[in-house]
Amino acid sequence: MVMGARATRLLLMLVVFVLAAAVEATLHPVDYLALQAVRRALSDLPGSRFFASWDFTADPCAFAGVSCSGDGRVVTLALGDPRAGAPGLSGPFPDAAVARLSALSSLSLVPGRVTGGLSVAVAALPSLRFLALSGNLLSGDIPAAFSPALRTVDLSKNSFSGWIPPSLLQLRGLRTLVLSHNSLSGEIPRTVSSPLVHLDLRSNRLSGAVPPLPGTLLYLSLAGNRLSGPVGTVLRRLPRLSFLDLGQNWFSGEVPGEVFSFRIGYLQLRKNAFSGELRPAGRLPPGATVDLSHNALSGRVPPELATAGAVYLNGNRFAGEVPQEIAAAAESGRMRVLFLQDNFLTGIGVGGVPASSAVCAHWNCVAPPPAVVTACPAKGGRGRRRPQAQCGGRRW
Repeated sequence: MVMGARATRLLLMLVVFVLAAAVEATLHPVDYLALQAVRRALSDLPGSRFFASWDFTADPCAFAGVSCSGDGRVVTLALGDPRAGAPGLSGPFPDAAVARLSALSSLSLVPGRVTGGLSVAVAALPSLRFLALSGNLLSGDIPAAFSPALRTVDLSKNSFSGWIPPSLLQLRGLRTLVLSHNSLSGEIPRTVSSPLVHLDLRSNRLSGAVPPLPGTLLYLSLAGNRLSGPVGTVLRRLPRLSFLDLGQNWFSGEVPGEVFSFRIGYLQLRKNAFSGELRPAGRLPPGATVDLSHNALSGRVPPELATAGAVYLNGNRFAGEVPQEIAAAAESGRMRVLFLQDNFLTGIGVGGVPASSAVCAHWNCVAPPPAVVTACPAKGGRGRRRPQAQCGGRRW
């Protein structure tokens, strides 16, 4: 009986030893040390408990944000609590440690206060397919080389500066590129060969003309830069667009009529220098938002805009009467917003509108109907009607 009990104890000790060895062997030693370095570099912001599970006496492959391959290599590193509104992390970005995770395919960082930069050693990890470091305090240049496996790159809402590296827009598999809300300058690289579906470069300091872009694009935002020149040739080649925002740049020339035949639900061209008449080649989807405000567009308001749900034409040089189709859409409530103020219109034709709708027609060559006067925003116009001297005999 004594020998049996002793043998049982030895067997149990052996099982414990084997299990402990298995836990320690779960993760490759290089990756184990890399995760320890990540933990030393970063901390939870107040209210965050992301690192609570990072107890290195247990299996690191079970840590929050970590997943491993069957051979014990880290393939996913998602740093921070992904729930909306959750506090992020702080500390220097552990660039050197992450670069040692040679099998990494997905790297993400929730918005927080992580500082530092992004090196080629991380960006060019051979298996990296997903890179998202949005909403932190990262700075410096964007690396000149990236992994050829990348499908998504999101470095938005940081403080990256310098130029957009041409190699980034030539990755054969890149589908989503988001570099918005940084301090990038220079021109958009002239060759964009990646099969992009989503391109967001808004709120930077980019200048120059827009190069030819891939016809695969569904989403394009270049708003809030210093880009200039005509864009008609570029836009005509993007028939799949469903979202287009070029607002607050220095674009000029005519708005290509073909854009209105695309299935665009959001068309934003405000605060540019577009001119000439609007000649839509089709009608936008029902309920679409169209903002052409604060340009130099002239001629008649096209009736093809009647299918839109919100239309902003204020701050242009439109003349003549508002088409009956548009007036009827506003009166019925199908068009929720119709801003026509600061033009040279001679007929508004909009009577009563639902309380849920907003129509403004201040500062035209005719007094707006009383029913739409109160719908104007606080800065809806400089008066109810233009002086006659600005309207008599003038052609736009």
